[in-house]
Formats: sequence, structure tokens, C-alpha cells
Amino acid sequence: MKLKTKRERIRSNVDMTPMIDIVFQLILFFLVSTTFATLPGIKLNLPQSHTSEATSLKGITITADSNGGLYFNDKEVSMAGLGEELLIFDTGTTKKEEFPVSLEADSDVTNGTIVKIFDVIRESGYCVINLRTTAEK
Repeated sequence: MKLKTKRERIRSNVDMTPMIDIVFQLILFFLVSTTFATLPGIKLNLPQSHTSEATSLKGITITADSNGGLYFNDKEVSMAGLGEELLIFDTGTTKKEEFPVSLEADSDVTNGTIVKIFDVIRESGYCVINLRTTAEK
């Protein structure tokens, strides 16, 4: 006589919910902890130089484009407005004489315009001025 025994199959299920939660938390952690470089959205054709040196992007950035536009960091200003912005800018604990100012001028900007910008910067009390260029190829 044959006995029939019922064998129940054991089914295993893998619950993916905890793994998805951990992956999502890792993605959020890396997104929050990543620092992004803030570059100006103004397109320039910077002049080339074979003696240029790297400087930090900290401080004030003044941009002059070929269309006559002038920008204080990301804010569009006039030449008179540039002087006002420089005077009211808070440098924190650093003296104005030691606070870096970067000048980005398109290669088509005239020398006269650059000299006027230099005068406004110096009249506002800043002495450390860097001219941005690209490396010569």
C-alpha cells in the first residue's frame, strides 16, 4: 500500500523594500553632501596667456562681455552701479585691501573699458585684482 504524503513546497520570497530604502537614502546622502562649483552663466571668450596661474574663485567676480554688459557676480550692473555694489559688499573679517576681486573680460572688450573697471575697483578700496584668462594651447 502506497501512502500519499503531501509535501508542501517551501517558497521563499525576497523582500526588496529594505534594499530600495537604503539605496534611496544613499542617493540622498551623496546629493546633499556633494558641493557644486558655481560658475557664471555668462559666455565669454577669455584672452589666452601662456604665463597664467591658477587662482581661487573666492571673492568678487566682475564680468565684462563683448556686448557692453557688466556683471557684479551674477547681477547685471552699470558702471556707476558697480561702484555702489563694491562699496556695500560685505567682506566679512577680511580688509577690503586684501579681499580678492576677479575681472573676467571678453577678449573683444576694449582696453579703455578695462581701465575704467580697474579705476572703479580701486576707488572702492580693493587692491587685489586678478585678470581671468585661459591657458594658451
